[in-house]
Amino acid sequence: MSAGALTTVLTVPTSAAEHRPHRPDVQITDVQYDSPGRDDRSNRSLNKEWMEITNNSRRAVNLDGWTLRDEDGHRYRFDHVRLASRATVRVHTGIGRDTRTDLYQDRRAYVWDNRSDTATLRNDRGRTVDTESWGRRRGGRR
Repeated sequence: MSAGALTTVLTVPTSAAEHRPHRPDVQITDVQYDSPGRDDRSNRSLNKEWMEITNNSRRAVNLDGWTLRDEDGHRYRFDHVRLASRATVRVHTGIGRDTRTDLYQDRRAYVWDNRSDTATLRNDRGRTVDTESWGRRRGGRR
């Protein structure tokens, strides 16, 4: 009888774990798609438009060859980037010097649409790892 009770106790946590939503190891965790202030295309304004990528795993992740893309096909490719365990990197639109916490796309124009867009993060095999959308999607879908 106690063996049956023990089995029941062990089954509950396992089934509860199966119903938890899966959180990707690497995900888009924050976005500033509308840079504060006037959109004047200055490098300062461009760099206030950014996307944050976080590694939620216990191991470092090599992002070499991964991409971040918008709906219009603008693509940023991660080169020689290793994201430490539980670390976050911010990908800015404008020009700057890459560090372990900030990366720069070196663009002279905005990427993320202020009204609506979708950011897609893909690994080096082209598989979608995470997406983040805001506003109304194209085609009238929300």
